[in-house]
Amino acid sequence: MTLWAIVPIKPLRRGKSRLSQVLSEEEREILNQTLLIHTLQVLSSVPEIDQNVMVSYDPAALSLARDYGFRTIQENKRTTINKALRKGTLAAKAFKATSVLIIPADLPFLSVKAVSEMISRSKGAPEIIIAPDRKNDGTNALLVNPVGVLDYDFGEWSFKKHIEQAERKKISVEIFISDDLSFDLDYPEDYEYLKKSGVLEELLAAKR
Repeated sequence: MTLWAIVPIKPLRRGKSRLSQVLSEEEREILNQTLLIHTLQVLSSVPEIDQNVMVSYDPAALSLARDYGFRTIQENKRTTINKALRKGTLAAKAFKATSVLIIPADLPFLSVKAVSEMISRSKGAPEIIIAPDRKNDGTNALLVNPVGVLDYDFGEWSFKKHIEQAERKKISVEIFISDDLSFDLDYPEDYEYLKKSGVLEELLAAKR
């Protein structure tokens, strides 16, 4: 299996708008950059990943990704996450990747161990391995084998939608539950939890 990891990301200044009640635009940009650097560090250290790629409109995010050995794909300003992922997947397919792993850049507890364990669950195509968020609503990580067998449907209720689509297509589904993958940062209460956990301070220190 030749595995490519794909990371889609909004411009650093625009991401995490739901935190505008507790963070200024500049503070959100710093937070987004911190989470992105953590994601880049983790994925570049996962031995099972053959190539990492980032898809973004943001030149700053793309530049950071290249510093960690990522391939980068420039998106247009009006893209959506699903369009960005399709573009990344086409690139992976062009380079003969057999499977892709989708990882967002807002998982503060993301770890090499969790990603490696998720990949190890692969049993052979056609399959998806899917990690839900804490509410079993969103998709926080998605391994698709072979490339292109599943249409991306990120957004509201994506966890359910991805599973239902896989079942319709007779694709094997493995649900991977991991504390390191289930926590994503969306709402002010998430931010408060992250601060109290001490992880945010660790990520900021690692970034400096």
